Amino acid sequence: MRLDGATCLVTGANRGIGRALAAELAKRPVRLLAGVRSLDRWEPLEVAGSRVREVVPVRLDLSSREALDGCFAELGDELDAIDVLVNNAGQMTGGLLEEQRMDEIEAMVQVNLLAAIQLTQRVLPGMVARGRGTIVNNASISGYAYFPSASTYAASKAGIVAFTESLQRELRGTGVRTLQLVTPGVESDMLDATTELYSRHLDTSGWETVPAAEWARRAVEAIEQDKRVLGPGGKTALAKLASRGPAQLLDAIAGRGFSRTPRR
Repeated sequence: MRLDGATCLVTGANRGIGRALAAELAKRPVRLLAGVRSLDRWEPLEVAGSRVREVVPVRLDLSSREALDGCFAELGDELDAIDVLVNNAGQMTGGLLEEQRMDEIEAMVQVNLLAAIQLTQRVLPGMVARGRGTIVNNASISGYAYFPSASTYAASKAGIVAFTESLQRELRGTGVRTLQLVTPGVESDMLDATTELYSRHLDTSGWETVPAAEWARRAVEAIEQDKRVLGPGGKTALAKLASRGPAQLLDAIAGRGFSRTPRR
């Protein structure tokens, strides 16, 4: 997709992967809507070689359908002009299922899955009417490789995989495309929190990581190249491949690194 002059909306743009994606998009002549839960948390982008036409922080509270509807009302017709929607914002929780808090599980599913569906549904009519657009969904490697300690997070990301693949087929012939980001371990505060939480029961010492700026560069190039899926690369790609093979393969991998008894 040619990004010159495109209006791009990135959710969770104030930190981590979202911030890196916003910075990478700002290297193109786009109009960038930076979605943040609270406008007072937004810090202006400083990007070397910036070509961005305009950066507009916009309030997007994904915590409930009602909150997001309120944000839609504030944005009004702005949402009808979006050419690229990046559903990036996410939450995580994990650990043994019986020890997870249900309110945290519900909040995670709302942000990771339901809000992405709701936001896509809102911007899609404008894209279809113009015959042009890209929906980018952060599926994560957890949407494919289902490991212990990640049962509820993996469920939310597997939902994104199913949603994105179904939508891709539904949109055939409209000029609107989807891009699924099979995100690996990207260096961020969220990855630090994930590692801390999962390492109680899972050996995380062998996890590969990639800098957020590098992943953002690959993601934006995938948009420009009209890719359908951006894979994680490295050893993480083997986990994605194994997820489409016999379950015993992932069983064996998980069995070597998981213990129901806390590791520390």
